[in-house]
Amino acid sequence: MSDSKDISTTRVSAQALRESLRRSAQLKGRQVDAVSRDEVLQLIGTAGPEGYRRDLLIEYLHRINDHTGALRHRHLAALAQAMKLSMAEVFEVASFYHHFEVVADDATVASVTVRVCDGLSCELAGSRALFDETVKTLVASGVAVVAAPCLGRCEQAPVAQVRQRALPQATLPAIQQEVAHPSAHEVPPQVVALSDYLQSGGYRTLRALLSGQMRPEWALSRVEDSGLRGLGGAGFPAGRKWRIVSAQPAPRLMAVNIDEGEPGTFKDRHYLERDPHRFLEGMFIAAQVVGVQTIYIYIRDEYHAAREGLTRALVEVNT
Repeated sequence: MSDSKDISTTRVSAQALRESLRRSAQLKGRQVDAVSRDEVLQLIGTAGPEGYRRDLLIEYLHRINDHTGALRHRHLAALAQAMKLSMAEVFEVASFYHHFEVVADDATVASVTVRVCDGLSCELAGSRALFDETVKTLVASGVAVVAAPCLGRCEQAPVAQVRQRALPQATLPAIQQEVAHPSAHEVPPQVVALSDYLQSGGYRTLRALLSGQMRPEWALSRVEDSGLRGLGGAGFPAGRKWRIVSAQPAPRLMAVNIDEGEPGTFKDRHYLERDPHRFLEGMFIAAQVVGVQTIYIYIRDEYHAAREGLTRALVEVNT
């Protein structure tokens, strides 16, 4: 009798465990409907062998936001389920960046959003009056007008952004024109072509490192001797940082942060828009010297032209 009772108890426990696992596998809170799931999967594509990559969460949010004009709660829930993340993890990323519009499922989304920079430089150049004037003129026609933190274009103040198009020295007529007749592309500045960069000695140092003609230790010593320091605020010596990272166990990763939001900081965008191959060579040299396996480049949403130019430069390098 005791053996039979033990077997019965084991079966009940196993059933309870399976039921518990089934419930824990479901997304807590609101459940995902089939329509929302299909809409999200159509936008983010097919998962890889190991599922959807967590490091592409922002990209997936972008695809949804750009396609639908906002991030509805039901789509966030479907994305969380597809990526096997908690709703909190997805929501905290979506709500952190001001260019993502997180709204209720039944909310009305404006067809166009105008962002007027309220950073210090733009404020000094009259952006507050421009914002008030834009609100008074366009909101009644269904256009959303919001104040945005520094757009990284302090030398072009006051700045507005319509969709993904930045308007330097913005005026109300220019904003109205862009709202009514969207430009096909943002006019890029003059860019140093790959052929010109190569002719001036570009990628020569990288080639020397890759071929073994230049030893990583020699390059590292040159960076240390140069006294080059970071410009992020702490002024930490670049050579010392490279040496510290190179001494760490593999795998080593590199993150390049192109997100300028402090008053007067627009140098990264300025040079990236004009000389992307110099940026790429410097990045690849650092990776080769330090022994980095993977590089992540973060470019803020407002630097749309810089991102397009960098994407083209990467294609040129790989062909």
